[in-house]
Amino acid sequence: MPENTQEEQTLTRLQQFSKVLQSGTLQQLQLMLNGLFAAEIAHLLESLPREKREFVWELVEPELQGDVLLDVNDDIREHLIRQMETSELVAASESLEVDDLADFIQDLPDTVMQLVLQSMDSQDRHRLERVLSYEEDTAGGLMNTDTITVRPNNTIDVVLRYLRRSRGKIPAMTDHLYVVDRNNKYLGQVPLTDLLTREPSLRVGDLMNTEQEGIPADMSDKDVATLFEHRELVSAPVVDEDNVLLGRITIDDVIDVIREDAEHSLMSMAGLSEEEDMFAPVVASTRRRALWLGANLITALLASWVIGLFGATIEKLVALAILMPVVASMGGIAGSQTLTIVIRAMALGQIGVGNAGRLIVKELSVGMLNGVLWAVIIAIITVLWFDNVQLGVIIGAAIIVNLITGALAGATIPLLLKRLGADPALGGGVVLTTITDVVGFLAFLGLAALFLV
Repeated sequence: MPENTQEEQTLTRLQQFSKVLQSGTLQQLQLMLNGLFAAEIAHLLESLPREKREFVWELVEPELQGDVLLDVNDDIREHLIRQMETSELVAASESLEVDDLADFIQDLPDTVMQLVLQSMDSQDRHRLERVLSYEEDTAGGLMNTDTITVRPNNTIDVVLRYLRRSRGKIPAMTDHLYVVDRNNKYLGQVPLTDLLTREPSLRVGDLMNTEQEGIPADMSDKDVATLFEHRELVSAPVVDEDNVLLGRITIDDVIDVIREDAEHSLMSMAGLSEEEDMFAPVVASTRRRALWLGANLITALLASWVIGLFGATIEKLVALAILMPVVASMGGIAGSQTLTIVIRAMALGQIGVGNAGRLIVKELSVGMLNGVLWAVIIAIITVLWFDNVQLGVIIGAAIIVNLITGALAGATIPLLLKRLGADPALGGGVVLTTITDVVGFLAFLGLAALFLV
């Protein structure tokens, strides 16, 4: 039998936990809960209603709470933090790496934040301040300052003895040691595999790989994710403008960036936040969604106003009212297909000034060919349905116009919104729907008014 997918395994685990939650003993529940990874506990908490979530949270072991709080969405993190005592929050922060603590500490109340900083030694506090000095969505904000550096004139034997005696523990996700000069300027990196397999008498400088340049601390997190994807990196050094080594970024942080970006794009198309709690209070969810519904109402009223201009025409030929949704929906779907392709290409960095024009021409061509194809099909259906050849020709022409319009709008709206500094995923769908509805109705009802009535 084929193995269950990760999604099926997660769903099964959730169902099992729900059964234990309803009928199991407290000890059995706690044992099962703390046998999970932090991310799995976070997923479980997000899947539970609020009253059960608070009960389950009390059973999470203190040493896991910090990591779990990092993995849940912002709404739930804020809610759980409000329920925790100051001592619990300080304890939760102590188990976190510096880069994770930089994300976590900004959500804490000021008084708790000061206590956390006071509980840290000066070295860790300095590392934290360095990470916090950069924007959250940059390489500097992602980096972990816990790195292992070596000098180029050290031998492999010296490095290995240093790792055994001085370090004691190698930071997680360490696949390279970074080579620096006496001023801590980044020179290159040495794979751990080389240190373990090459002659102990060889010098680090002889094995050093200088092809991997340091990532600028101000590089955006999306560009960092793209770099990791293209170069298949596990970790990478982060440097300042003087090429001084600041820290490193690891693949686990990049995966978080990719996931958050994907969730943002998906949820933004519906005007929602990727951090919204699925079981948030009804009033809070209503308030958040009301604004987006209001924006959509304005666009719908605009389309209705266009229809109203042709009220007399529709009254004389009821078939127009029946067929109007066909024209609008065909244009909307065609435009959405193009819009999705363009937004995806923008997210992956595949589209820019150099190739945007060719993409627009290509999408216009696709819209035209699809318009002709479906215009013929819909025209034939209309003639057979209403026994009116003129009506068939008119709706066919309107379909062609609206599919070309949808393709043009879908290709250009994201580019224009990005140039204006707006989020293409957030506003693109509403603008596109408005354009295809208005143009579709104008084309169909306008041609009908000219030739049928």
